[in-house]
Amino acid sequence: MKSLITFILSTLILIITFACQPSVKKNKNKTMIVKGQIEGLKKGTLYLQKFDDTLLVNIDSILVKGIPNFEFKTHIETAEVFYLYLNKEDGDSLNDRILFFGEQGTIEINTLLKTFESSAKISGSRNQELLQEYLSFNKKFNDLNLQLIKDYYEAQKNSNPSKSDSIQQKIDNLLKRRYLYTINFAAQNTDQNIAPYLALTKVYNANISLLDSIAIKMTSEVRDSKYGKEFINFLEQRRSETIIN
Repeated sequence: MKSLITFILSTLILIITFACQPSVKKNKNKTMIVKGQIEGLKKGTLYLQKFDDTLLVNIDSILVKGIPNFEFKTHIETAEVFYLYLNKEDGDSLNDRILFFGEQGTIEINTLLKTFESSAKISGSRNQELLQEYLSFNKKFNDLNLQLIKDYYEAQKNSNPSKSDSIQQKIDNLLKRRYLYTINFAAQNTDQNIAPYLALTKVYNANISLLDSIAIKMTSEVRDSKYGKEFINFLEQRRSETIIN
């Protein structure tokens, strides 16, 4: 009888243990760790931030004194954009905020105090890799656009309407190319949350048929993500406005 009771108790312990394991694993997988180093930082407050609706809110903060290393842990459901904000207590608010795509797991951010934003090296996020790829190519569009604008005003200054009209056409064509590039980039990465993010932040006023080309290719996981849901709701609103008008 004693052996039977021991066997039953052991079996119950095993059942409870295995039943609890998925829950523990699930909670662990929904944690994001953001860690790294800010070379040259002696004193300051570091904030982990994100947008809640339209308001940028502080999720957590760390007071840095002497040691430039930092680490945040926060719950995260789906991949989304976060910010690392540094209050250097120097009265200068420029170049103090790093945008990054956060995901479940560990994100590492290493940077320099003097060039906090521009020197940031970020790893651990597939969406971040895609965002960096997009921003790198988009910078070429921005540089070309700035040059065209400079040439446009120079032509107007010299009272050369035919040249200014030609440059304006180039500016318009460049804008179309940038839109198409963004749409295509998002459509090629619809298995990642960057797709609805770019659609919502970069080409939200594009033709609805182009936006639909992104939506219909999104995976179910992306569709159920924060940006995926916002994007689908945005499209439905656009369609409703079109019908009313």
